[in-house]
Amino acid sequence: MPTNDLLEKDLLEAVTTLYLDLHAHPELSGAEARTAGRLAAWLRKEGYHVAENVGGHGVVGVLENGDGPRVMLRAELDALPVGERTGLPYASRVTKPVPVMHACGHDLHLAALAGAASVLARDRAQWRGTVMVVGQPAEETLLGARAMLDDGLYERFGRPDAVLAQHATQLPAGMVAHGMGAIMAGSAALDVVIHGSGGHAAQPHLCVDPVVTAAATVLRLQSVVAAETAPTERAVLTVGRLHAGTRGNVIPDRAELGLTIRAFSESAVDRIVAAVERVVRAECAATSCPKPPEITVTARSLVNVPDPELTSTVRDAHVTAFGQERVTAFAPLTATEDFPLFAAVEGVRSAYWLLGIAGRRQWSETPGTTTAEKLASLPPNHSPRFAPNPAASLPTGVGAMVTAALRVLAGDQSDGGTRP
Repeated sequence: MPTNDLLEKDLLEAVTTLYLDLHAHPELSGAEARTAGRLAAWLRKEGYHVAENVGGHGVVGVLENGDGPRVMLRAELDALPVGERTGLPYASRVTKPVPVMHACGHDLHLAALAGAASVLARDRAQWRGTVMVVGQPAEETLLGARAMLDDGLYERFGRPDAVLAQHATQLPAGMVAHGMGAIMAGSAALDVVIHGSGGHAAQPHLCVDPVVTAAATVLRLQSVVAAETAPTERAVLTVGRLHAGTRGNVIPDRAELGLTIRAFSESAVDRIVAAVERVVRAECAATSCPKPPEITVTARSLVNVPDPELTSTVRDAHVTAFGQERVTAFAPLTATEDFPLFAAVEGVRSAYWLLGIAGRRQWSETPGTTTAEKLASLPPNHSPRFAPNPAASLPTGVGAMVTAALRVLAGDQSDGGTRP
């Protein structure tokens, strides 16, 4: 089916308006009440049976249309604590208590999901089965998928045969990309508290300075990946937060670190977590800290390994819809998310693809002669300048989700509807 036939003018305008509103009013993980309300109202208007507050602010919309496969379409609700610097007329208006921005494309994912839900609801003659639309909270903290599952997502609304999701990336708008095997890393997030003995900056010999210990710890952690992983393994350790003290003439009592670990096997993540704990404890011992450090694993995510057969099926559907020239491949990403948890249940298979969001002018004016050079120059996800082109990317985002869902729903009933 040509993708232009999927979106009538009024629906495209409504989807775009929704995107602009979501972008201007982002909400942090765990606080997505307004965003969830917008999705819930949209789904009710299209005839879905809707439940709210699933695992937090999670939204589930179910549309039954006879016997057939059950396919789950998922997008995220939350934004990031980033101050927007795009200069867009619809830039985030949220600045308190901290600046907040949709710097990872979740607003685009959600608007595309809403559009796909509408297309499927308005043209039920093309499919049989059940569509389950999920707006997931707290993806950025890697807590939302688990919270929804623990709140009975599959027990209350049915276990899907397939779960589908897409993610914005700085490819040219109108393109989609598929990977095979482990496409995204698993991860662990850790919070560390280093205890010192505070006092006057003029008398450091009477104190135990946790800032010095924290600095030494950060530097030592830079060698952990090389020491704990083989050259053939891919892993990343990043300290993204270091906080200590309030004034330059006061030695504080504590320093805090926040870090993430990413790798393509659970064993590699475990090894690096153990090494982090050793390094932190050793540096604290070397400084004679008055108390042992506090080390807390705040979140874990699985390696994202979509089902290969379902991935091939969805990719074929995208080639049919968009043409071979608009469907490409991508190498494994060290980015991570909690989507794989939805498929960590027997009988549930997943497909996950990337959605291009760079407008034609932006792509052509970006420095670089190769795709890799341009990608290195464009503002990446989580940047304060991350700015999808909604006019160019939303039609493909809706079309990619609809065509994938229709291919699953039209599948062989004997195996759950996920084979062509």
